[in-house]
Amino acid sequence: MLDSLYIKNYRNLKEFKIDSVDQINLITGKNNTGKSTILEAIAIYASKGDLNCILQLLENRGEYFRQTELNNAIESNIRSLSSLFTNRIVKFNKTDAIRVGEINHTLFGDEISFEKSISLRFVKYIEEHQTDEQGEIIQRKRILSENENENKNCKIGFEIYVDGTPLMLPLTRERFFYRTVYKNSTYFDNFQFIRTGNIGREIIEKLFDNIALTEKENYVIEALKIIEPKTERIAFIKEENSRLRNAVIKLSDTSEVLPLKSMGDGINHILTTILALVNADNGFLLIDEFENGLHYTVQEQLWKIIFKLSQALNIQVFATTHSNDCISGFESILNSSGNTVKGKLIRLDNQNGEIKSVEYSPNELMIANEHNIETR
Repeated sequence: MLDSLYIKNYRNLKEFKIDSVDQINLITGKNNTGKSTILEAIAIYASKGDLNCILQLLENRGEYFRQTELNNAIESNIRSLSSLFTNRIVKFNKTDAIRVGEINHTLFGDEISFEKSISLRFVKYIEEHQTDEQGEIIQRKRILSENENENKNCKIGFEIYVDGTPLMLPLTRERFFYRTVYKNSTYFDNFQFIRTGNIGREIIEKLFDNIALTEKENYVIEALKIIEPKTERIAFIKEENSRLRNAVIKLSDTSEVLPLKSMGDGINHILTTILALVNADNGFLLIDEFENGLHYTVQEQLWKIIFKLSQALNIQVFATTHSNDCISGFESILNSSGNTVKGKLIRLDNQNGEIKSVEYSPNELMIANEHNIETR
């Protein structure tokens, strides 16, 4: 789990930190303060810079640009990746790298923990070839150039630095994001990211298959009972003439099996949330706009399940919201007599173009709710 959070040069977060984070973290703030950006940065951190994760983030924002007649592979890849950086500026110094990690609190001030961080940056490199007697290339060697102004014979690459090891990737390939050195999958087993558009149906199917006929399936059933108390079982049934399957539900008062999507957005949103949660053991659950599709009366009950399962499965949760009802439900569970899970509210403020965090302890949040103090 993260104990603190430091983000540098990622989108609108030029330099951002949260001094301490807990197991359950609810993030609020006005539009364009970086709530979703924080979740994206944590996803990059959790995936260790996996290119498929980065591709998903770019595609979700419409920032993955394919090669065209006017833009070659290098130009298209640079344009796509530059979207990740503050002001979309392409620079090559180490200080211009995106960095996501934890903070070391020392006697000399706060500093980024390089051992527990990941960095992404553009690099320039010179490619040297070793040939045999026939002139055939038998070995390629790439030498990085740290000179910002050096252009002669230099090519542009992308460096991913994680666990103390740099990996430099050339940007010359059209299918840069689909290199076989990375998992050819959009599923990650140490974190799940529920965006405002939810998770794709194929991923939902996989998440359910992972926990079918296990104790975790019981967790899912109990969560669905928040909306429909008569829930007995769920399953995924293949559609006729389709490779996809639909979620169906069995209720205790009928022998008929019903399509889950016929029962409204709320129960489907809860299914997505709990399936993602129980598939993120020892990792992270990221939820953008927690309240989407949920009536205010069920949000507190869903928080109760999230608090319980995050502790049982050792999961750190980061969620965003614009909703007072969501904050109220979160505070109620956080300060309930039987709760032992640590959590906090984090509000983002834009102070003269710089994003700052304001942290609320459980007691401070309770006082704010009692006195109707604005925390969004």
